[in-house]
This record gives sequence, structure tokens and C-alpha cells, in this order.
Amino acid sequence: MFGDLMGMMGKLKETQKKIEETKKRLDSVIVDESSSDELLKVSLTANREIKSIDIDDSLLTDKEQLEDYLVLTINKAIEKATKVNEAELGAVAKDGMPNIPGMDFFK
Repeated sequence: MFGDLMGMMGKLKETQKKIEETKKRLDSVIVDESSSDELLKVSLTANREIKSIDIDDSLLTDKEQLEDYLVLTINKAIEKATKVNEAELGAVAKDGMPNIPGMDFFK
């Protein structure tokens, strides 16, 4: 009984280490998003840290329009990065979880 428990604890610690390594790796995974007309481009990591914003000069004359572009494009980029992040971390967590009856969190 205790051998199984110790094995599970070891596997959980190993999984925790893999999750931390994956989080670090996701800092280097870049997600790009553009407005539909390509006037605004946003790049961020899969951990949702903005790396760059490229704004076409034509957007600089209309503050309200620029703000709308920023909100829409950044939100789309965050959504895309979140999907990448969750898929990567979910795969690591699912792979490392011990098989405990009734604990089917990652189906």
C-alpha cells in the first residue's frame, strides 16, 4: 500500500517538474495575430506575454479606431495563446497523473 503511495507521490513530483519545464518552454513559443486588414499585428508568448505590437501608420490618425483595433486583436491573440498553453500543459498533466479511480479530470 505504501509502495503505491510513494510511487504516486514520485510520479506527481515528476509531473510537477515537467509542468514547470513546459511553462518555461512556452515562454519561447510565439503566437502571432493580425487584424483582418493586417494594419495591426501582435505577437505574444504562449504564456500570454506581449512581445511586440506593429501598428500601421494609417491607424495613428484615429485614436478611437486604434484602441478598437488593439482591443480586438490583442484579445484574439490572448485567446489563441491560451489554447496553445492549455493544450500543452493539459497534455503534460494528463500524462503524469496517476490512475486513481473516480479522478478522471483530463478526459
